[in-house]
Amino acid sequence: MTSHHHQSVMFNESIAGLAIKNNGIYIDATFGRGGHTQGILNKLGNEGRLIAFDQDMTAIDYARKNFNDERLEVIHSAFSNMHNLLNERDLLGEIDGILMDLGVSSPQLDNAQRGFSFNADGPLDMRMNQTSGTNAAEWLATASETEVANVIYKFGEERKSRHIANAIKKFQEDAPVKTTLQLANIVASVVKAKKNKHPATRTFQAIRIFINQELQQLLDTLEQTLSTLAPAGRLSIISFHSIEDRIVKQFIQKHSKQKQLPKGLPIMHNENEQMPLKNLGKFFASAEEIGNSRRSRSAILRIAQRTTKVC
Repeated sequence: MTSHHHQSVMFNESIAGLAIKNNGIYIDATFGRGGHTQGILNKLGNEGRLIAFDQDMTAIDYARKNFNDERLEVIHSAFSNMHNLLNERDLLGEIDGILMDLGVSSPQLDNAQRGFSFNADGPLDMRMNQTSGTNAAEWLATASETEVANVIYKFGEERKSRHIANAIKKFQEDAPVKTTLQLANIVASVVKAKKNKHPATRTFQAIRIFINQELQQLLDTLEQTLSTLAPAGRLSIISFHSIEDRIVKQFIQKHSKQKQLPKGLPIMHNENEQMPLKNLGKFFASAEEIGNSRRSRSAILRIAQRTTKVC
């Protein structure tokens, strides 16, 4: 079996959260460079099965070159297509665990040509799947100032969104915004630098999320897990910023908390009204991991379990 050195954030905690069974069927919804995939395979028996998704063709190529395991199937697709793809394989309601490591991966950030990073110059692309869709430079060239401001505020929670959008449009009067450093410098001319945080962090996050429709995909996929997971199946989800984590938190709360009855009415214990999920908690990276990895500082892991009674 090939050895893989890419260490994923909260690796041990997220794998443990799946409570992997020897002969179980699992999904790594975000293959990346296969850190979590290898961790799951290491705990699976010969009869186990793992399906990994990634919409980034670079990740798929890496998987095909570096993973040779009959238990693993790698699919080039956004995880929001999970329900349909599992339905084709007659696996709805059969999945024992789903792991999701959200956001952009370290290899994507490290490759300046992908356009995700403001630390090195490269084309302003930001697409997870470079085989389709509009890239960030193309969108900025056609979007109105109001549209740009709204995206930066909604998906980046950036208070200076209007000022940033105005600065972008003024720059575009003379030349298009085509590179990551161009955009980073425009933002830095408006937003003051903070300790340990680049002025363009929120803007890059917002545009990336919008270009890839990440939050809508996350919302769609979370709802699909209810029909995908087997009884007692686990969800193990790592998020890296408050907007993603809020979506995951609200989804788990929505499906794990009993509705409060009006005061004075008797509580009815009806098995058929059992909530579909059980909330197993929220976890953070250890102090040791945070010391070794800056990215892990913002990581939040949430774990939930499908109840044994299917609603």
